[in-house]
Amino acid sequence: MGRHSVAEEPVPHPLDPPKRPQGRGEATGSHRIVGKKAPRRRIAKWPIACLVLVVLVAIGVFGWNWADGELNTRAEAQAKACSAGDTPMRVIVTPSIEKPVRAAAERWNNAATVVRDHCVIIQIDALSSASVLDGLVGRTNLDSIGGLPAAWIPESSYWVTELNTAKPELVGSPAQSVATARSADYPLVGLAGKNIDEVQMRAAQTFRQYLQQPAQQADFAAAGIKAT
Repeated sequence: MGRHSVAEEPVPHPLDPPKRPQGRGEATGSHRIVGKKAPRRRIAKWPIACLVLVVLVAIGVFGWNWADGELNTRAEAQAKACSAGDTPMRVIVTPSIEKPVRAAAERWNNAATVVRDHCVIIQIDALSSASVLDGLVGRTNLDSIGGLPAAWIPESSYWVTELNTAKPELVGSPAQSVATARSADYPLVGLAGKNIDEVQMRAAQTFRQYLQQPAQQADFAAAGIKAT
C-alpha cells in the first residue's frame, strides 16, 4: 500500500474520569514537588528576642520617668501645701535615745512635713531627764535647758508623772512610749505653755506617731533599743 498507518487514539467515553498528567505532583507556588509536601520555613528567633528587649527597655525608661515625675509632683504639691511658712519645733530627748530620734528628725525635715499648712522644722536637743524636770518645774532657771520645748522624751514615765504632779498645766498631750529598753519606756509628752502654739502642739503628736512607724523603729533597733 506504500504508506505507514497511524494508530488512531480511542475516543474517550463521556462517562470516563479525566486522566491526570503523568510526572506531576502537588502544586507549591510556581513549582511542583512529586510525592511529598514542601517543607515549612523556620522563623528566626533572634528578631523576636531583639524586639522583646527593645520593649522591656522602653517600659523601664517609661517607668523611671513616671516615678521621677511622680516624686517631683509630690514635692511640688508638698511645697505648695506649706502655705503658712516654716515653724520651728524643739524636742528635748534623753541622751540614750538621741541618735535614732535625731535621724528621724532629719528624715522628717528633709521630707518637708506639713502640719496645718506649716512646714514644721524639728530641732533635737539632748539633756538629762533630771535637769529637764528641774527646769520645767522651776527648781532651776528655764533658760538652763534652753527654754520651754514643744515635746520631751525622758527615759521613763516616772519623769512625766513628776512633771504632771508639780506642773500639770505644762502637759499639753498625754505621754506615749515610742520605744522600750531595760527599765525605760521613752514616753513622748507634748508640752504646753508660753510660745507653744497649736501648730507645735499638733506637730508634737504627729512626730510621736512618726517615731512609731517602721522606718524610725528600725533606727531604734539599730541603736539597741526595742521597738514599741
